[in-house]
Amino acid sequence: MQNVMAQQEKQLCPCCTQPYRSFDFWIGDWKVYDINGKVVGKNTIVKQYDNCVLLEKWTSSGVNRGTSYNYYNKKDATWNQVWIDNSGFSLVLKGNYKNGKMVLKSKLLNGKNGKYYNQITWTKNPDGTVTQVWDIFDEKNKKVQEAFKGIYKKIVKTLEK
Repeated sequence: MQNVMAQQEKQLCPCCTQPYRSFDFWIGDWKVYDINGKVVGKNTIVKQYDNCVLLEKWTSSGVNRGTSYNYYNKKDATWNQVWIDNSGFSLVLKGNYKNGKMVLKSKLLNGKNGKYYNQITWTKNPDGTVTQVWDIFDEKNKKVQEAFKGIYKKIVKTLEK
């Protein structure tokens, strides 16, 4: 009976099974803070297209704005992100969720200082916040730079009387 119910759920909502929910901890409206507690932007993450896509809309405290599309690819059992921003920068990442973290990494890219990887890790924290760390690794997988570290805190919406 339980197997029949699971099959019916899969038919009604093919992206509602567990692998598609692994990144749900990032859903919400967030203020993003740097390690010194300064607000660096806000981010909204929503599920779309019958729960098959997480859509990110980023607005920095400065002029940077961007969007990412995040999805679980059942063919290779990976999570994927495609990021595009208003500076013309784009990034494609692939990885998996494990041990309370979503870790997505780019392919080896060519830069002015040699070849490198981008790796972004999102960690669900016990207090409900999310930590995002963007690291740069050289072609030998040695970390050479932390490009960004942000703490996501949910925006609490209050009802006005």
